[in-house]
Amino acid sequence: MAVVGSGPAGFYTAYRVMTKTDARIDMYEALPVPFGLVRFGVAPDHPEVKNCQEKFEEVAQAPDFRFVGNMAIGDASMNSAHNPHGGHVPLGALVQHYDAVVFAYGASRDRRLGVPGEDLSGVYAARDFVGWYNGLPGCDSSRIVADLARTDSDTAVVIGQGNVALDVTRMLLEHVDVLRKTDMSDEALEALSRSHVKRVHVVGRRGPMQAAFTIKEIRELTKLPGVGLHGFDHASLLPPSLKDLPRAQRRLMEVVAKGSITPLKEAKKTWSLDFCLAPKQFSASDTVKDRVASATFERTRLTDPFDSNAHVEHTDELVDVPAQLIFRSIGYRSKALTGFDELGIPFDDRRGVILNDGFGRVLRDVRSPDASMTTRPYPGFYCAGWVKRGPTGVIASTMEDAFTTADAIVNDWQSETPFLAGSKEDRGGWDGVRAEVDTTGAKVVSWADWQKIDQVEVSRGQQLGKPRSKFTRTEDMLAVLS
Repeated sequence: MAVVGSGPAGFYTAYRVMTKTDARIDMYEALPVPFGLVRFGVAPDHPEVKNCQEKFEEVAQAPDFRFVGNMAIGDASMNSAHNPHGGHVPLGALVQHYDAVVFAYGASRDRRLGVPGEDLSGVYAARDFVGWYNGLPGCDSSRIVADLARTDSDTAVVIGQGNVALDVTRMLLEHVDVLRKTDMSDEALEALSRSHVKRVHVVGRRGPMQAAFTIKEIRELTKLPGVGLHGFDHASLLPPSLKDLPRAQRRLMEVVAKGSITPLKEAKKTWSLDFCLAPKQFSASDTVKDRVASATFERTRLTDPFDSNAHVEHTDELVDVPAQLIFRSIGYRSKALTGFDELGIPFDDRRGVILNDGFGRVLRDVRSPDASMTTRPYPGFYCAGWVKRGPTGVIASTMEDAFTTADAIVNDWQSETPFLAGSKEDRGGWDGVRAEVDTTGAKVVSWADWQKIDQVEVSRGQQLGKPRSKFTRTEDMLAVLS
């Protein structure tokens, strides 16, 4: 089995399959290092969330598991942004050498708002900001470093009210000395130490009862020393009696209603949850035509403020918020791999997912004997994680999703359902692929190679009093192996 992607979805799928049946698994990763969003997406001050790496290490030690790092699946463009020196394997080359291919490569694009001014300087995707402070190779850091250092950049707007939006807010407001003890990239630490941001608006189209953040993230922000939380209209957006809510929602709303431990008059930095505002446009100043200076929102009205599923209604009332930095945090999107069209693998670009049956089996249209079209599983192709169900949930829900896909694979195998149609004699896994594909231009990174990179990063971090000091350039990662 080939697994495309080495994040939680890929590793949990591999783990489950290997525990339920004899399987040889090759895991392909475009970067020289594994773990996907566990390494590059989890907030650096949340090290406990990364404990799943210990399980992934166990999986990788199995004799029938092989890590094929620094090799993107698709064409050279799949590696161009984050690893221009990496290799690539055409998707079609996998088909002849595996019984099954599992797509678990996550979501590499961000969703756009589609409003005027979105391309002004000072407007960023939260995904790019998160990747930058987590040391993702290939992130263009020069703009954000300069913008944080600008003396007039004291107000930021974060559009979206999910956990990623709160992570971005916390990184902007947290004291940098706290972050120095994490594995945040050294460049980001230096830039945030010079940041002039003092005020952050966290903006959402709906209200607190409909917000996507969870209690841990909101509580952390309310407890930041020296950071105050501006209030909002509780009467119109919160039920009169919180005790009547389901327990989890009640606890969350109680934290929101209670506010910050630091009174506003004593706060050095502040933030707010700005509810019922929909972005309409971003505008530059009269003096600097290419740089954002304000955000315009339309005030919205909810069909029922106390209903978690309430819909938004327009009011045409506009609100301007001065802002020198804007981060859109409205979700990630997966993209189709080069080769999907040739193989007839259907990808829903609007939703950013591979068409599947909900259990991880890729679906395709086939012609039935009576010449009508019907949708059936595509033998041998499976998907897991965000490319299967969209960019929602946490690592625990990704694990459950991956297990569902793995169970489908094992059930299909044990019931002798058709798999990929290549000759069984030709199914040599990575050895067979490598014999057909020219990989001489790029170093193929093994798990043992990754362990060498890991050891150097941890050693560098120990010298700085932090868990690890990541390499942020693939050239530096590969130099450890030369």
